[in-house]
Amino acid sequence: MRLTTKGRFAVTAMIDLALRQDNGPVTLAGISQRQDISLSYLEQLFGKLRRHEIVESVRGPGGGYNLARKAQNVTVADIIIAVDEPLDATQCGSKGNCHGSDHDNGIHCMTHDLWATLNAKMVDYLDSVSLQDLVNQQKQKAQDKPIVIVRHGHAERTIS
Repeated sequence: MRLTTKGRFAVTAMIDLALRQDNGPVTLAGISQRQDISLSYLEQLFGKLRRHEIVESVRGPGGGYNLARKAQNVTVADIIIAVDEPLDATQCGSKGNCHGSDHDNGIHCMTHDLWATLNAKMVDYLDSVSLQDLVNQQKQKAQDKPIVIVRHGHAERTIS
C-alpha cells in the first residue's frame, strides 16, 4: 500500500496555499513553479478540492485560490479523500471479497482484519493532523534554517 502522487501533491499544494494566502489569492501557476507540480495536474486537483469546499477560487486579475475554511479545520484526511485518493490496505478494497470476484462466498483472506485495522488507524491519524499543523511545521523549519545573505557576489552565512 502506498500513497500515490495525487495525495502527496494535493497535500503539498495545500500547504503552499495555506502558507501564502495571507497575501491574497494564490495562483496555481505559482504553486506549480514553487513545488514543481504540473499546472494541468494542479488544475484537476483543485477542481476536486473546490467541489469539496476546501478551497475557493477568486476570478479576475489578482485571482487564484484561498482556503474555504480555516487551516485548523482542514485535515490531511479531508484533502486526500477530496482528491479521490484511496486509503485502503486491504486486497479487496474493503469489499470483503479478498479472494476475488470469482469466489461468491465473500470469504476474507487471513490478513483482512489486520489491513482493515491499519486502514482505520491510518484514517484516524490523517484526520488528527490539520493543515495548520503542517503549516506550523514548515514555519518552524524555516526558522531553524540558517539564513544565507548574498552581498556583492559574496555569500555570507548567517545563522539565526
